[in-house]
Amino acid sequence: MSRQIVNAGRTALEWLENLGLLIVAVATVFAVSQEVITILEAGQVRLADLLLLFIYLEVLAMVAAYLESGTLPVRMPLYIAVVALARYLVLDMKALDNWRMLAVAGAILVIALAVLVIRYGHVRFPYEGSAKGEKEQ
Repeated sequence: MSRQIVNAGRTALEWLENLGLLIVAVATVFAVSQEVITILEAGQVRLADLLLLFIYLEVLAMVAAYLESGTLPVRMPLYIAVVALARYLVLDMKALDNWRMLAVAGAILVIALAVLVIRYGHVRFPYEGSAKGEKEQ
């Protein structure tokens, strides 16, 4: 009886997980379409628009990677954070004081270093079951 409850719980959690991923994907596609409409109405594409679209594409890639492997590569949200911070710098550069600009640039540097450390860890200490030369996500 308890084995059946555990299996039912796992199945319910998998359904909820897939539903959540579907909601994220649909919301991201909706956000992309809104941004494209905004670009078309403005009649111009700015760097901030492109960076925002890139963030949306990274979110979709993250959902796809999660669906494919069942795990979320830690680096993907870090990439999204770097692009989001870069977009923040691009949009608000004139309004930022020197210290705030340095803080955002420092945050980008710290995240980039974290990505390097994670990547080094994947190459130097691969997970069990993955070949050393195998492509890491």
